[in-house]
Amino acid sequence: MAQRIAIVTGAARGIGAGTAKRLASDGMAVGVLDLNEADGAQTVAEIEKAGGKAIAVGADVSNADQVQAAVDRVAAELGEPTVLINNAGVTRDNLLFKMSETDWDMVLNVHLRGAFLMTRATQKYMVSAKWGRIVNLSSVSAVGNRGQANYSAAKAGMQGLTKTLAIELGKFGVTANAVAPGFIVTDMTAATAARLGVSFEDFQAGAAQTIPVQRVGLPEDVANAISFFVSEAAGFVSGQILYIAGGPVS
Repeated sequence: MAQRIAIVTGAARGIGAGTAKRLASDGMAVGVLDLNEADGAQTVAEIEKAGGKAIAVGADVSNADQVQAAVDRVAAELGEPTVLINNAGVTRDNLLFKMSETDWDMVLNVHLRGAFLMTRATQKYMVSAKWGRIVNLSSVSAVGNRGQANYSAAKAGMQGLTKTLAIELGKFGVTANAVAPGFIVTDMTAATAARLGVSFEDFQAGAAQTIPVQRVGLPEDVANAISFFVSEAAGFVSGQILYIAGGPVS
């Protein structure tokens, strides 16, 4: 079987970096995409050190021209991408009456517009190959979370996008699924702790007490699920939302 080519957005750190490294260990060549190319260098270095193949690519996923250029570069340097992980994301948390239009637009543009543009740019390779895997990053916040009207709307939108992609692209051998993490130890959750004025260690300990499995999640926990969704074995699984939260999500 020819080597699969994957693109992971927001892959410089956190869940994206963990996923890029996992897909490389699964035998894929990986386009490590982040806002600045230099930020992806560490992820690429770790993949190459482990014997894998990857390149760092810089692009703003909310910019159509930059997205097309990034996908074209991956296709030229690694091969035609048939695996896409739409992970890039930002937060601009605030209560609704304090939330600016700029903060609303930023979050919706990076998450939803970014996933749309990346998927539109890569789907032609999947359709041509009669095989493809798309995994979108949602969140437990999709069911609603105080102070995250923008983020919750974006993550709920990712679920609707996922199900529609599954319907439209299924006949071409392309599956689309979403993972919805809960508390995962990343720079983003560390920033939330700092904003709340608590140590990250205390923040994690408090969160663990509310989780049935009594621990917080790691990027590897999410990467493990994504690895299954993009595998050959998951060809009959599409349009699904998997919560990775250590327990039920209401």
